[in-house]
Amino acid sequence: MPATLLATRRVEKPWGRHDLWPGFDNPAPAAEPIGEVWFQAPGEGDPELLVKYLFTSQKLSVQVHPDDAEARKAGYKRGKDEAWLILAAEPDATIALGTKRPLSKDELRAASLDGSVEQLLDWKPVKPGDFIYSPAGTVHAIGGGLTLIEIQQNVDLTYRLYDYGSDRELHLDAGVDVSDARPFEPLPTPAQPADGDRRILAEGPKFVIEHWPAGTRDIALPEGVTGWLVPVRGEGTVGGVAWREGECVTVSGRAELHAEEGSDLLFAYPGDKRL
Repeated sequence: MPATLLATRRVEKPWGRHDLWPGFDNPAPAAEPIGEVWFQAPGEGDPELLVKYLFTSQKLSVQVHPDDAEARKAGYKRGKDEAWLILAAEPDATIALGTKRPLSKDELRAASLDGSVEQLLDWKPVKPGDFIYSPAGTVHAIGGGLTLIEIQQNVDLTYRLYDYGSDRELHLDAGVDVSDARPFEPLPTPAQPADGDRRILAEGPKFVIEHWPAGTRDIALPEGVTGWLVPVRGEGTVGGVAWREGECVTVSGRAELHAEEGSDLLFAYPGDKRL
């Protein structure tokens, strides 16, 4: 079957919310807040990418993810590049990306221990429609008041450097070791396709993300390559499978996509070569 509608996994987080996003049921007022919704395929496969929604009411920890080589040293299959599309943001919402100046490993460790790392991060204002690709090794923190889609390499591996005085475990040795603590440099702006009906948002070392408008198109993926269709808005079908906003569909091989008027889609696939 060329298309599979993924199941959703709702993840409770202390920094989550009770007001989510169209397409998702809000948790009951007395229930724990929902911070993340993961999209997962049936079975026990190991897909290369993972798609999530995040709903934040407060700052997430200052953290870093290892690259492939460092993750394998720790016993994991892959590291974690990630990218975010901001869907909604309170007026003062920010994301910290990189540090204001280069920090040595000793400086980063000391700042993480005494909490001054929060002031050394480069907190950038964000707004709906902003898109950020964050490579492994980037010291970062997602702020509160945000709703976003996250596309990442599929690994649950985060090293916390600082957590605002909470009692959650930190991972200073591993985190400092894999951190590239310097000012953030965005990926180069990718060249855009000549056809003009799609836009390349990121052409990263680990995955490519495209933006597709409403309409009909034929998807043709190379053998063995999976794509993730993420409907930001709207509804339609792909490979005979119906989808709507708040869902995610994986696609393999060839499939016809139909997106109703007003739809807004992301399409992600692994590797460094665009379709």
